Amino acid sequence: DGIDVREMALDDLRTRIGIVPQEPMLFGGTVRENLLYGNLEASQAEIEEVSLAAHAADFIETFPDGYDQVVGERGVTLSAGQRQRIAIARVMLERPKLLILDEASSSLDSESEELIQDALERLMGGRTTLVIAHRLSTVIRSDRILVLDEGRIVDEGSHRDLLERSEVYDRLYRRQTLEPALP
Repeated sequence: DGIDVREMALDDLRTRIGIVPQEPMLFGGTVRENLLYGNLEASQAEIEEVSLAAHAADFIETFPDGYDQVVGERGVTLSAGQRQRIAIARVMLERPKLLILDEASSSLDSESEELIQDALERLMGGRTTLVIAHRLSTVIRSDRILVLDEGRIVDEGSHRDLLERSEVYDRLYRRQTLEPALP
């Protein structure tokens, strides 16, 4: 949005960033408390909206206590995919200016990953999003992809551009899809 982050106060910068890590941290409270950590002022309607968008509402509604279900320390009563969906819903509730997804869909099956990608695109429109991923299906729709090889940026561009010119990206794509890179 044109703001030089080097000129921002650290506290201000932190309030503008939302992160979904590979292994999200959940607290020993309820589902609701874990979601509200992203926005303490959120209404129940907003909680339900982001839960639905993150495909967390499906399993939350099966809990005997619903949103008041205690998840245990670090979310131990939930599967890895459920923890990830709650973390994604929490960051959606936060509505940050900059969203960082660090292998955020690594615990999800392909179908859930596709649904969450659609939800993130809808709810995070107009926000800068940095996606760190090994799965190319996670970044295929990105405006700009940076290709790293042995810790160095070796190319950048759209999915189509990279398929046409990046040997590293083409190799990764073919390995993950088991099909030729370009028809």
